[in-house]
Amino acid sequence: MVFSSLHFLYIYLPVVMLAHLLAPRRLRNGVLLAASLWFYAWGEPVYVGLMLFSVAWNYVTGLQLGAAARPSRRKAILAGAVAVNLAVLGFFKYYGFLVQTLNGALGLRLPDYNLPLPIGISFYTFQALSYIIDVYRGTTKPQPSLVDFATYITMFPQLVAGPIVKYADIEAQLQKRRATLAQVGQGLERVILGLAKKVLLANNLGLLADAMRAAPRLSVLSAWLGAAAYALQIYFDFSGYSDMAIGMGRMLGFGFAENFDYPYRARSVTEFWRRWHISLSGWFRDYVYIPLGGNRVGIGRHILNLLAVWLLTGLWHGASWNFVLWGLYYAVLLIAEKYVTGRALSKLPDGVARALTLVLVTVGWVIFSNTDFSAMGRYLGFLVGIGAGGFADGAFLYALRSNALLIAFAALCCGPGLRQWQLRLTGRLPAVALVLFAALLAACTAYLVHGSYNPFLYFRF
Repeated sequence: MVFSSLHFLYIYLPVVMLAHLLAPRRLRNGVLLAASLWFYAWGEPVYVGLMLFSVAWNYVTGLQLGAAARPSRRKAILAGAVAVNLAVLGFFKYYGFLVQTLNGALGLRLPDYNLPLPIGISFYTFQALSYIIDVYRGTTKPQPSLVDFATYITMFPQLVAGPIVKYADIEAQLQKRRATLAQVGQGLERVILGLAKKVLLANNLGLLADAMRAAPRLSVLSAWLGAAAYALQIYFDFSGYSDMAIGMGRMLGFGFAENFDYPYRARSVTEFWRRWHISLSGWFRDYVYIPLGGNRVGIGRHILNLLAVWLLTGLWHGASWNFVLWGLYYAVLLIAEKYVTGRALSKLPDGVARALTLVLVTVGWVIFSNTDFSAMGRYLGFLVGIGAGGFADGAFLYALRSNALLIAFAALCCGPGLRQWQLRLTGRLPAVALVLFAALLAACTAYLVHGSYNPFLYFRF
């Protein structure tokens, strides 16, 4: 079940929200747990048992860490917990990739089981790991209630595509939270905004990006238009999902942290990653980068730390060599900004720095979106004129003219201005805002009724 489906919007979500609102406070986590299992089983019934195993294993591990006193015992429990979590994630997400690589490189015949990737396994595994590590560090107490812990791991708003929510951030809300009518209204507004990003912007931008990628040959400007369309598509696709998750969390009484902060306004690649998928960047910072020593080490070690973190970040996104290359691409850019170009970049005018960052990020999305290296190389060549059908052509002019309004509005939505205007309108003229949100929901519904193109890019990660 995806958020941008009529079944979810008009059956599942109203039923769950009403049941949660009417349930006694002591039973709300049970209601939410049952609803979350229903949500996951809708699309992945065979893997519900795997998720419940993760819940049980990490719940028991947390209690063991809380009871253990000897440092050696605590380290052994932590090591075992991390190993099991990573082994499960590694087998289901990377086994096929590893087997195919070894078979191709060494001529082996290891069996490839072609297992489908369990939806959301990267997200709920990272949440479980953050809980276990925080309990080990003593910054979080073990959760004594199995229902409450299971609710944290399986909570449907952020179960399959984040944001990655740390247990410490919602521990108090698991025990006691309020879902007032005002919160429900605010959350619903955020859900509708996220839905509009996904359905009206991302889906239509995806059609443009797919059309450009499908062409056997592109002009330079056509290639850049297709790459820009994909960059906008993945932003509105994922940030729209995050908006819906945050909004639904708000409706349930939870305060999830923001996951995006207008990343395409960044002046540098370093700043871009402070603004894009903030929960993932924060996870790797807190549980990988800082434990490795962060930047409090020598230059050589710091470079190795960045390479390790970005290699893992690339692999987290998928079991394919293009994601490894994508991670290393960003490692090189970040190392260069830190030690070579950072001072010069800081002196550039805002517009120039932002444009340069956008170019680098857009090139990164070409690497990210092409698992076929020959297709990736061909497209990257088009961007710089190698093998391209000229600088501009009729196809570019037609695509630009046909999508000019969509691209212009998408570019406007990449900044905070429209959102600030909406917040002021809601505060000053709530009746007008209500009409606009109703119209926006109606437009999204009409699209879902009549449209057949409704992918969600981050489900595969």
